Parts: sequence; C-alpha cells; structure tokens
Amino acid sequence: MIDLIYSFFRSITSLVRLEHGFISMWEAIRDFLELGGPVLYLVAIVLAIMWLFIIERFLYFALRQPRLAKDAVRRWDARPERKSWHAHRVREALISDVKLRANQYLEIIKACVALCPLVGLLGTVTGMITVFEVMAFLGTGNARAMAAGVSQATVPTMSGMVAALSGYFISVWLQSKANSEVEELSEHLTMDH
Repeated sequence: MIDLIYSFFRSITSLVRLEHGFISMWEAIRDFLELGGPVLYLVAIVLAIMWLFIIERFLYFALRQPRLAKDAVRRWDARPERKSWHAHRVREALISDVKLRANQYLEIIKACVALCPLVGLLGTVTGMITVFEVMAFLGTGNARAMAAGVSQATVPTMSGMVAALSGYFISVWLQSKANSEVEELSEHLTMDH
C-alpha cells in the first residue's frame, strides 16, 4: 500500500514538473515575441506555413509516392507493346504525372524560404523607425529607451534568417528526392518489347 501511495505521489510530481516545463517554455516564447515586436508574428506565420508544406511533402514521399510509382509501373507493364510512338507518349504521360505530384508544393516551400528573411528585414525597418522616434523625442542620451527599438530591429532579422535556414536545406533535399524518384521511375518503365 505504501508503494502504491509513493508511486501515486511520484506521478503527481512528474506531472507538476511537466506542467511547469510547459509554462516555462510558453513564457520564454512569449518574452521572445515581445522582444522582437509584432513582425515576429509574421515570421512565425510564414515559418508555420513552410513547415506544414514540408511535413506534407515528407508524408507524401513516405506514403503516397511509392504507391503512385508502383501504379505507374503496373500500368506500363500491362501494355502489350512498348515501342510505338503512342507507347512513348503513354510512358511520358506516366512519368510526367508522377513528376508533377512529386514537385507539388516545392515552389511554395522555396517561396517561404525566400520570404522569411524579407519579413525579418521588415522587422529591421520597423525597429529602426522606433529607434529614430525615441531619438527624436528623448535625444541620443537615453540608451535604455533605444534598446527596445534595437531589439525590434535585430531579433526579427535573426529569426527570419534562422527560419529560412531551417527550410532551405530541407527544400534542397526535397527537390533532390523528387528528381531521384522521377528518374528511378523512368528507369523502371523500360521499352524492351
């Protein structure tokens, strides 16, 4: 019985620690967003859109692409002849369909990668405007008042760059994966008879 009570209290303690960890994490995110200003929300939105499409592409290549490639190979192998002009066009259509689906959303991911630093630079501009407003009202002697504008100028830029880097390498890998899948399919659709 004592072991059961001890186990129950350990579970409660673990849940309290976990809740405290989530609260601490949320507070850190909130403080970071306040430090960077309102433009950081735009960076977060672009980043979320980019990662939704990246996750979709990962799921596509893991689950859907193999089935589409097998279906294309099955349809090609079911053809009685593969050397005529019409057979070449059917082969090109099968490859083109798989290529279109493999490259779907990659341009949106690339656009988000390019957009993240630009939105971050928008934060730089708005932060510098804040610094200049403080300088106009208080002069250059109040460094503490200018610090908020400087952080609004630098944090969104850094965030935009980090967001872009997080998507850049993955977008290059996804493009390479799409190209290799299409190339592999074209090798499987042989024109032997």
